[in-house]
Amino acid sequence: MKHSGKASLAALRLIAWGGAAVIVLLAVAFLAKWAAIFILRYLTWALVALWGLFAVFTFYFFRDPDPLVPAGPNLVISPGHGKVDVIDTTTEPDYLGGECQRISIFLSVIDVHVQCAPVAGRVALCKYTPGQFISALKTESAQFNENLLIGLDAAEPHGEKIGVRLIAGLIARRIVPWLKENDVIQRGERISLIQFGSRVEVYLPSRAKIKVKLGDRVVGGQTVIAAFD
Repeated sequence: MKHSGKASLAALRLIAWGGAAVIVLLAVAFLAKWAAIFILRYLTWALVALWGLFAVFTFYFFRDPDPLVPAGPNLVISPGHGKVDVIDTTTEPDYLGGECQRISIFLSVIDVHVQCAPVAGRVALCKYTPGQFISALKTESAQFNENLLIGLDAAEPHGEKIGVRLIAGLIARRIVPWLKENDVIQRGERISLIQFGSRVEVYLPSRAKIKVKLGDRVVGGQTVIAAFD
């Protein structure tokens, strides 16, 4: 008779698929059991040791030493810990409104990543700009990467404009500011955290006297990078 036996074949096909599924599940459970036994027997202490190393590195990375803030009038101190790799003249239109001096500091993954206020004064601007995550080793990262521009109305010299740009990097993908517009801050006060390797730039009026040179290692909240005579 036409189509005789096709229903039985369909039933057998489903039974076969069901049996294969049961075999796969049993195999996965068997392998999982032996994997668990292997991990518990041979890898427990290795995993604990790896977690311990991770914990030590994390605490080391997020260390936050108290800066030895220098005394004296009209000083600009480094906002970040790292290496000065750019000193030049650039244009900063958003806060300084034109040509200014720039000091750029590269922060490696082993540097302290808490930033400090370079001067005392009032926060006049906080401008967040989304962007890329080019390696912070490249100076063009300041132009294209995610960043936060902080404009400071300095208390001394009164009315001078100082800009600080916090720049995310290839690994550093989160900028955590601890201030907002109209906050009054003190020189050396902690203002932000950039997680992992990154870059910090300082924008200064042309009359500021630069006190560092290329290749200098600077300490955030402590090293004098410029001064106003």
